[in-house]
Amino acid sequence: MLKCCVTLLLVVLSLCGQSSDVAWLAVPGAQVEIDGLPWQAENGDDLIRLPRRLKESFRVPVWELAQSPSGGRIRFTTDSTRLSIRLEYPSPPGMRNMHAFGQTGVDLYLDGTYRGTATATAESKEGVPVEHVYFENLPRARREITLYLPLYKPVKLLGIGIDKDAHVGKAAPFALPRPAVFYGTSITQGGCASRSGMSYQAMLGRMLNLDFVNLGFSGNGKGEPALARAVAEIDAAIFVLDFSQNNETVESLIEVYDPFIATLREKHPETPILAITPIANASEPLKPGKLEAMRAHIREVVGRRIGAGDKHLQLMEGTDLLGPGRLDGLVDGVHPNDLGFEWMADGIAARLAKMLRLKMQ
Repeated sequence: MLKCCVTLLLVVLSLCGQSSDVAWLAVPGAQVEIDGLPWQAENGDDLIRLPRRLKESFRVPVWELAQSPSGGRIRFTTDSTRLSIRLEYPSPPGMRNMHAFGQTGVDLYLDGTYRGTATATAESKEGVPVEHVYFENLPRARREITLYLPLYKPVKLLGIGIDKDAHVGKAAPFALPRPAVFYGTSITQGGCASRSGMSYQAMLGRMLNLDFVNLGFSGNGKGEPALARAVAEIDAAIFVLDFSQNNETVESLIEVYDPFIATLREKHPETPILAITPIANASEPLKPGKLEAMRAHIREVVGRRIGAGDKHLQLMEGTDLLGPGRLDGLVDGVHPNDLGFEWMADGIAARLAKMLRLKMQ
């Protein structure tokens, strides 16, 4: 019995010794930068995508989806020889068309290169933290850290572990002081990327060194006025509209599409807007009509507004990004896989580079 107690004491002392070498950065906190969550300052500790003060104006599914911090990033520099993270998820992963890494993963990019993913586990629930070690025992050198937050699962960041004596500094500035703001559907939110750093916005963000905000809402990117008003609150470098398919009918899209642009234009008369028509769908030839009619309406709205003098509005055809000849870029016939998102990122980044006068990295 005495031997067991002594052994247990040694283990506890050993763990205490290890933990005493680690400092835990708070998130949110003064030492780290949070990007992609424009209402973070007013929302407090919760990593969510819409302002809490407007909760009652949003439909319940939209508000619930906003709890997943897709597009949110934590950035800083450090010379720490180790990096770990403590997370708490409300439930385990369980999506049919996305792996746990895509649904719940927090990706580490180290100096711009992917280095690992922390995920929820089958036992994840409130009050049960998950700890993941990204690296340890590296040579001491200043490195830029970017952590991409989950696409489809709420998460609490309980801390980021670094050496106790490590220096923490600011991440490098973006090419522009304002973000590109994306509004749309599940495709915009990140379905079905293999991990959070592989959404098309994350990819083009790295291509252009561009900050971005992801306001895609799976199955609920319907373009309703409350969302238009929220999007218009953001001081954006450009607005990218990638919605239509979540509208049940062409008629319901007609009710919201032009008014959505009008709401943006009331507050941002000269901010560039890029309107994207629907990408290809594997079942479209079997159910012809709806998507093409939606494309036609978007073209009509954009063309009419350009003809009326809007010099800062452009159209992009989704089928030029992922068309009927590129269906291997889809997971389930609807949502892009990593290949599909890469095709989308390539095309959209090239257009944004021209519109915003940026250089491809």
